Amino acid sequence: MNRKAVLGALLLMGVSAAPTLAQPAPTLNYVQPLTPAATRDVQERLRQLGGYSGQIDGVWGRDSQVALQKFQSTHGLQPTGLLNQATTATLGLNPADLLALAQPPQVSPAVPPPPGASLSPDVVRNIQGRLRALGFYPGQIDGIWGPSMQSAIERFQQSRGLQATGQLNPVTVGAMGLDPNNLSAPPLH
Repeated sequence: MNRKAVLGALLLMGVSAAPTLAQPAPTLNYVQPLTPAATRDVQERLRQLGGYSGQIDGVWGRDSQVALQKFQSTHGLQPTGLLNQATTATLGLNPADLLALAQPPQVSPAVPPPPGASLSPDVVRNIQGRLRALGFYPGQIDGIWGPSMQSAIERFQQSRGLQATGQLNPVTVGAMGLDPNNLSAPPLH
């Protein structure tokens, strides 16, 4: 391979051939989680454009992320699976509208009991089933609160920009699409 080809390959990989090996400054990304209503708008738009076949449920799961990444790839955008100005504009959505929908939801201040403290096996099965449906819980739906359940909740919280405690709280339960006041009820959407 000649010198020109090597330099071209290094530049494509993001490696500088300059003698000073200065590292690029890390990029700081801020992710503002969308409410279920704003998420439904994005899912609906992706469906209209033919890239999303999942449920319009207002929950940003694996199907939504994959659909957005495919949309980004086919439209010459960096396929991050995250909404940004360029992606939102290319989708034909107004960020101000999405953020207006993202006002904090009115959630009851009641907090479910700590994990395993007094949750019935039926409630735990309901939560496990919802986490599985969202792609976060690979374990058995057995009604037992264990380490894999807590880990699934942490991953879910991280994916939504919530504090990853692994514990249930009204915001986490609401983001999962469950009723914080009735954890045994089927998903709200």
